[in-house]
Amino acid sequence: MTGTESPSGDAGAKERSQGLARSLFRVSLPRWRGGRYSLSKLFFNFYLLAMGSFVAIAFTADFVISTAQRGITDDYARRFMRGTITLIEDELFRQPRSSWPRKIKDLDEKFSYRLDITERIKLDRTLTPLQVEKLDAGDIAIDHDGDIMYHRLGTSSQVLVVGPLASSRNPELKDRLPLELRLRLLTWSLTGLIFGVALWFWVRPVWRDLESLRQTARDLGDGDFEARSPPARSQLFAPLSDTMNSMAERVQQLLATHRELACGISHELRTPIARMRFALEMLSETEEREERERLWAMMEDDLDELDHLIDTSLTYARFEREAPEPHFSSVNFCEWLMDEVDSVRLLGRKLNVAVDTDNLPESLNIDLDRKAMPYALRNLLRNAFKYASKEIKVSAELVGDRIRIHVDDDGIGIPPEEREHIFSAFTRLDRSRDRATGGYGLGLAIARRVLELHGGTATADAAPLGGARFTLDWKAHQ
Repeated sequence: MTGTESPSGDAGAKERSQGLARSLFRVSLPRWRGGRYSLSKLFFNFYLLAMGSFVAIAFTADFVISTAQRGITDDYARRFMRGTITLIEDELFRQPRSSWPRKIKDLDEKFSYRLDITERIKLDRTLTPLQVEKLDAGDIAIDHDGDIMYHRLGTSSQVLVVGPLASSRNPELKDRLPLELRLRLLTWSLTGLIFGVALWFWVRPVWRDLESLRQTARDLGDGDFEARSPPARSQLFAPLSDTMNSMAERVQQLLATHRELACGISHELRTPIARMRFALEMLSETEEREERERLWAMMEDDLDELDHLIDTSLTYARFEREAPEPHFSSVNFCEWLMDEVDSVRLLGRKLNVAVDTDNLPESLNIDLDRKAMPYALRNLLRNAFKYASKEIKVSAELVGDRIRIHVDDDGIGIPPEEREHIFSAFTRLDRSRDRATGGYGLGLAIARRVLELHGGTATADAAPLGGARFTLDWKAHQ
């Protein structure tokens, strides 16, 4: 179990952790005057942008289509009016040229659109070069701006003018433009109304999601790390909501780890520092050589203990802060296991450390992270060295597609109710508080983190030798 920490120290560490997190989450959130006002503003801005873009695209498309169809429309108009213009031209040619003005005036009264005769030279400034070219070639030239048609009368210098077609004597054609304009205005009004209603029902859930995310971000910025964003109503913000919640959970986990490390390390530092201070005081008061050497040895042991504590704490913090990307490589498993046990066998001093790989094929190759996995195995062995009386046995077996490593000792064992709890950081059993066997409660926590990187787990049970059995279990990628 963890040592007791002072309430003030725990509260101070918690306050410092929350202060750090608040500084990370401190964002400039706009102080809007109200949800309804902001929703309306968002809606109208979005509506004006979307509707304006839609109208611009529609008018541009209409202009492009009208321009492309103008040639087709002109050809149709020429064919449609050619018979009427030819009849008028034949009627004029039956009369002397001097009577053409009077004759065209008589014909003008019989048509719903205007008829007139003008001189060819007057049209050079009215018509475009292309229209003049058509006119001189004997074709019908159409002036779209004035809705007028021009046709040269034979080889004379006079030109028949037909139009404007929408004249006061043609009320159907005269009212055509205003009617078309009214229909377009009505169509665009209905389109804008329908689009606005549809946009409102689309924007409203989006705005609610934005409000929820804003409020969650503000709560997190104020230090409430229990705050979570509710499920998004629109699929647009669902990934953002999930990401924010994941981030909040990760930050909360990091803060818990920070507090845990701060409280645990501060507690663990007190004992070796107090012993060193006591040894220094005793060193200044004694003149005996043997006693001074003993005190020096005590201080060196305390320094080693501090160095080990810092190294182990940094390793645990690294695994907790962000899980490193595992780099798997294939190894001959039996040889790897023997080498790892031999590398720490000296720490067991007089203990009998045996390795059993009889249940494994000699050529078995397993994929594992050769940098991280030794952390797990060595920590289990160091733990066994502390509690074993005479014997430690390391064995391995292949069960289906999973590889298992067992580390057994003949020590005092672990009560069933504590077997899961000991994998938490800074957790130690009461009987391990003495200087000989007292660790920091980080080794087993590191072992479990390493196995999680491999997609497995570390567990504790009773050993056949009578003590504790620790098992590393993960999927074997052969």
